[in-house]
Amino acid sequence: MFRLIYVSILGLVMALAAILASADDEAFTANFTTPATKIASTVPGNGDQNPYGVAVVQRSTGKLVQGHILVSNFNNNGANGGQQGTGTTIMDIAPDGKTKVFATISAENLPGACPGGVGLTTALVVLSKGWVIVGSLPTVDGTAATAQAGCLIVLNSRGHVVETLSGGAINGPWDMTSVENDGLAELFVTNVLNGTVKASGKAVNSGTVLRIILLVPDDGPPRELLRTVIGSGFAERTDPAALVIGPTGLGLGCDGTLYVADTLGNRIAAIHDAVLRFTSAGTGKTVSVGNGLNGPLGLAIAPNCNILTVNSGDGNLVELTPHGFQFTPITIDTTANAPPGNAGTLFGLAVAPGGKGIYFVDDGDNTLNLLH
Repeated sequence: MFRLIYVSILGLVMALAAILASADDEAFTANFTTPATKIASTVPGNGDQNPYGVAVVQRSTGKLVQGHILVSNFNNNGANGGQQGTGTTIMDIAPDGKTKVFATISAENLPGACPGGVGLTTALVVLSKGWVIVGSLPTVDGTAATAQAGCLIVLNSRGHVVETLSGGAINGPWDMTSVENDGLAELFVTNVLNGTVKASGKAVNSGTVLRIILLVPDDGPPRELLRTVIGSGFAERTDPAALVIGPTGLGLGCDGTLYVADTLGNRIAAIHDAVLRFTSAGTGKTVSVGNGLNGPLGLAIAPNCNILTVNSGDGNLVELTPHGFQFTPITIDTTANAPPGNAGTLFGLAVAPGGKGIYFVDDGDNTLNLLH
C-alpha cells in the first residue's frame, strides 16, 4: 500500500513539473483595478460573522455549482462582531451575488471527535469529487483561554457532515490548501494551538504545517492514509483581537513547493518537496521578508506561479515571485468601518476561474469581493 501511495505521489510531482513555469516579469495583478467589486454579504440568516475561508467550486455535483464560492464564518452573531471560534456556517455565493447557506454545522451532531466543538476557520477546500473540508478552532466564549484543538470536518456535496479528522498533530487548524491526483488528495494544514494557550500571550515557536494524505474513492468518503509534519517551529501566540496569530495561508507552487504565510515572522516561507517529503523542513526557506509584507495572512498561487498574500497589518494585497521579488502592494480594503489603517480585516482569498480576478473576504463589512 505504501509503495502504491509513493508511486501515486511521484506521479503527481511529475505532473506538477510538467506544468512548471517561470514567474512572468509582469504581475498577475498588473491590469486589475481598484476599488474591488463587492459581490455579496457573507452573513447568513443566523447572523454568523467574520468571514475567513474562501474556496472556489471546480465541478458541479450535489448542491455544489461550478464557479460558485464557498465562505466559512468564524464568529457567531453578537455585539461587537460576535464571538470568535463559534461560527458554524459555510455560505454558497454565486458570481452574480446570489447567496444561500451551504451548511450549518452542529457540534452536537458531529459523527466523530472534534475537541471543543465548532468554530470554522480559514482552512477550507473543495475536492473535485465534491467533498468539502473545513477547519474548526472552537472556543466557548470567543476568548483564547477557552480555545481547544478542534478538528477538520468533512462534508459531502449536499452540505452534510460525514466524518471528522482530529487528534495528534491536528491542533488548531488555521488554514489549508490541497492537491489531488489519481484518487489521492493531500491536505496541507497550518496548526496554531501548540502551546499557545498556556503561554498566555507570549510567542512560542511551535506552529506546524501538517500534510494529510487521503484516499478519495468513487463510492465513499475520503479515508485518511498518512499524516506527516512537514513544517515546524513557526512563531504563534494568542491575541485578544485575532484569537490566535501564527502560520496561516498556504499555497502549492507550480514546482511542488509549499509557500507559507508566516504571520508573526512577517515573511513568506517555502517548504520544498512538500508533496514527497517525510520529514519536517522546520520553518522553511525565507522567500521574502518585510517591505510590503505586513503580517501576511491568506495566501494563493496565481496562474503565472506568483504568490499572492493579504496583510493583517494594513489593507493591502502583495504579489511576489517565487524568487522573492515584491511588486507594488495594492490597497484592496477600503471599508469605511474598518479599523484604523484598514488593518486586520483581510483573510482568505482565491483566484477566480480562468484567472479573471481574485476573490477575497473582508470582515470589516462581512463581504466577499472580487479584484479584477
